[in-house]
Amino acid sequence: MFSRILIANRGEIALRIIRACKELGVETVAVFSEADRNASYLHLADDHICIGEAPSADSYLNIARIIAAAEIADVQAIHPGYGFLAENPHFAEVCRDCKIAFIGPDTETMGKLGDKIEAKRIAKAANVPTVPGSDGPIADVEEAVKLANQIGYPVGIKAAAGGGGRGIRAVHNEATLRGSFRQAQIEAEVAFGDGRLYMEKWIESMRHIEVQILGDNHGNLVHLWERDCTVQRRRQKLIEESPSPALSEEQRQAVCEAAARLCRQAGYTNAGTVEFILDLSSGEFYFMEVNARIQVEHPVTEMISGIDLVKWQLRVAAGERLDFTQDQVPRMGHAIECRINAEDPEHNFRPCPGRIDVYVPPGGPGVRLDSHVYQGYTIPSTYDSLIGKLLVHRPTRAEAIQTMWRALGEFQIHPVKTTVAMHQHVLGHPTFLSGQFDTGFVEKHVLAK
Repeated sequence: MFSRILIANRGEIALRIIRACKELGVETVAVFSEADRNASYLHLADDHICIGEAPSADSYLNIARIIAAAEIADVQAIHPGYGFLAENPHFAEVCRDCKIAFIGPDTETMGKLGDKIEAKRIAKAANVPTVPGSDGPIADVEEAVKLANQIGYPVGIKAAAGGGGRGIRAVHNEATLRGSFRQAQIEAEVAFGDGRLYMEKWIESMRHIEVQILGDNHGNLVHLWERDCTVQRRRQKLIEESPSPALSEEQRQAVCEAAARLCRQAGYTNAGTVEFILDLSSGEFYFMEVNARIQVEHPVTEMISGIDLVKWQLRVAAGERLDFTQDQVPRMGHAIECRINAEDPEHNFRPCPGRIDVYVPPGGPGVRLDSHVYQGYTIPSTYDSLIGKLLVHRPTRAEAIQTMWRALGEFQIHPVKTTVAMHQHVLGHPTFLSGQFDTGFVEKHVLAK
């Protein structure tokens, strides 16, 4: 095991990694920007180093400054968390060249799976179902029009690189295709520095299912069951749960085995997530993408499996073998996660940075809160608006919903506006309670209320 690592991230995930390291006896070095100088978790790390001004480009995205901090602090490894540089193959390669272990998949695998076109080819080679569409990047808008006529509308235009829902357009006719193609191309170029686009059949009524994967460097790889991430806004997840209420046991086994098969084909190691679309009209599932990192919603899987994913990320990166097999991965009860953001749902989820004067977190049986904020903390406008992740774990879905409702009611955060009340509305909605909803649920039943 490593004796000392650097955490190249901030917020709740930095705190999460520090806690895992403390339990493993690993020293931690936290980096921070000027905007995070008052972050509480800095005092829980064994050391902390300022790496620049508030803008991400001057701090958390600045590879040279992070590597310099790692060398000054004399660490053996770097944990990238999620976001920022977590899925940047160049960063992983620089770490390797500097003889610093990167806690994640190897740079070659990350590069292949980060390219959605190449990832789709790997999925096909592993006999994993993919959505009908282009076999590679689309050269220009005329080729797009021709292919759309072959596939049949509606179609989806998607960026080959990146993620977060950017560079994606749903198109229902040729007239809108021409404008949407260029818009998606520009968005992809700005966001990812890569304007390549591909096309797939657009599935209108679908669930978003993802499967947690964990593999070591000795050929052992397992799945840790699925998470349902269907409740989302503009393709950004709001609520995650496991097991999915939409899957039969046969579908669950099939999608989890497909995810493991794909990752074995790619030679994947460490923690990762394979994302799928479940077509509600046909019951068929299709590969969407691979997230080659730990995810925001990883605690959902930890709660139903009892497996600490962050600890295993460190163990795998240090060369240890998984000490359990697929048939030893449990699935216990039901877990739900609500992302609590400093946003105003009544005004199109506008970010609401500012000082928290009142902060009373919930507790009680079955409740977990992953958060880095405190009373008196000021949420900066520079980064994402995540306050924390509220999780519950109970024997059944019905009990988990009841416990989450209770926990949300206890949660007091003032005066910044948050998504707490919106989550309560979702959890009490008959459609959510039934478990029969699709990715348009929030737009249909929450924002339209």
